[in-house]
Amino acid sequence: MVQIGYTMMTEQAGPRDLVDHVVRAEETGFDFSVTSDHYAPWLESQGHAPYAWSVLGAAAQATSRIPLMTYVTCPTVRYHPAVVAQKAATMQLLSGGRFRLGLGAGENLNEHVVGRGWPGKTTRHEMFTEALEIIRALFDGGTVSYHGNHFDVDSATLWDLPDQAPPIGVAVSGERSCEIAGRLGDLVIATEPKGELISSFEKHGGQGKPRVGQLPICYDPDRDAAVKRAHDQFRWFAGGWKVNSELPDPAGFAGATQFVRPEDVAETIPCGDNVDDFVEAVRPYAEAGFTEIAVVQVGGDHQREFFDWAEKKLLPALREL
Repeated sequence: MVQIGYTMMTEQAGPRDLVDHVVRAEETGFDFSVTSDHYAPWLESQGHAPYAWSVLGAAAQATSRIPLMTYVTCPTVRYHPAVVAQKAATMQLLSGGRFRLGLGAGENLNEHVVGRGWPGKTTRHEMFTEALEIIRALFDGGTVSYHGNHFDVDSATLWDLPDQAPPIGVAVSGERSCEIAGRLGDLVIATEPKGELISSFEKHGGQGKPRVGQLPICYDPDRDAAVKRAHDQFRWFAGGWKVNSELPDPAGFAGATQFVRPEDVAETIPCGDNVDDFVEAVRPYAEAGFTEIAVVQVGGDHQREFFDWAEKKLLPALREL
C-alpha cells in the first residue's frame, strides 16, 4: 500500500501554525510528514519562510507518532554539510528515531542569500556529492577530516549521535542526480511521477529503497475558489525544476509565470472537493513505482478544513488506491 504524507510547507504558514498543522496531520492519520526548508517563498502571496529546523524541533516535541523529514535541505551553500549532519543527528534524537534527512542540490531562491553566488549545474552536483560523503562519514561516528574540491572538514565529531543515523533521501530530476541517489542515498525523492527516474535510481543501486513523491492539491468546497488560490500561490510550479532552480527571488517567479492562466494550473493541480479527481492525480505516482506520496494543501489559511475532509474522505479513498 502506498503511504500518504502531509507537507508542512514553510512558504505558506508561520512557525506556530506549521507545528499545529503537523499535530493535526498526526491526529488525522497521515502516515508521515515532510517539511520544506526555504529562506524565501516562491511568490509573495505565500508570505512566509520561517527557519525549518526550529519548526522541526518543535514538531518533534508536539507529536509522538508521525515521521518527520526535510523535503528538502540543500547542504552546500547556505549550510555547511558538517552542520547539516549535526542538525539531523539532533533531530533524530529529539524525535525518537522518526526523522529522515531529505537532501537536494538546492535552488538559487534560497542559497544566494549568503552572498556566495549560485554555481552552475555541474559544480552543484560536485558540491552535493562531497556534502553527502561528509554527512555519511559523520553519521558513521568518530572524528572526520575531509579535504575536497569544494569542502573542508577539520576534525569534526558528532558528540550526540543516535544509535540509528537518520536515513538520507536524495532529490532527483535527471540521470546524474539518480546516479548520486542510488549510490549515496537510502531513499529517493522526486516531485514528478516519472517512471524513468525510478528506473534510473534502481539501475544505480536503488533497488528496494523507498521512493517518496510530492503532489500539490487544493481542496475547497468551492472549486472556483480553489483554482483561484492555486493560481495565486502555486503557479510557480509550472516552470519545472530547470527554471525553478535558477530564479533568485519571488519577483523573478512572478515575472516568469505572469502568463500562466488559472486553467493551466488546474490541469496539473487537482482543485475542489471531488475525491475522484485527487485519487486520479495520485495514481500516476503509484503506477510509476513511488511507495510514499506527500500531498501539499495549497493555502496556509486553509488547512483546518482540509484535515476534516481528508480524514473523512480523502485518506479512505487513497487507502483503496
